[in-house]
Amino acid sequence: MGPVALLNASVLYPSLIRNLLMHQATAGLIGARWTDAIHDEWIRNLLEDRPDLSEDRLHWTRQQMEAVVHDATVQGYESLIPALVVPHPDDRHVLAEAITAEAELLATWNLRDFPTTAIQRYGLEVLSPDQLVTRLLVNTPEETKAAIEALRLLLRRPPIPSHS
Repeated sequence: MGPVALLNASVLYPSLIRNLLMHQATAGLIGARWTDAIHDEWIRNLLEDRPDLSEDRLHWTRQQMEAVVHDATVQGYESLIPALVVPHPDDRHVLAEAITAEAELLATWNLRDFPTTAIQRYGLEVLSPDQLVTRLLVNTPEETKAAIEALRLLLRRPPIPSHS
């Protein structure tokens, strides 16, 4: 298995990024981790922004994620939250979750919310999904390309040609 990566709500919110990271996880290229709070956040935010989506469908998506990535749900992080310092106190739970997961990586679009000074002592690196997938392409090119191709083949509306 590749590096353990906590997937923040911001990277699970967009379906294409969520699916891309799930394909990387099911291929064993990352050890995806999340919490119930992370799932609740991305689902809540997506429903607020997209009232046309079905809550049942998003909960089904969550169940599928949990079914294919075993032992991904992190628990028992709450006691760490009060002692942690990040620019936005509401983000302390994310750092606590990553620490508890023994994650090497935190995948988030909110890079500024987790400065190196706040996270380096925990052996944690913060990457955007783009940076994470780029690293995977460098370290495990064939496996990463195969996982991306598997996702591409599922995209039908409209289909994305392989040269894109």
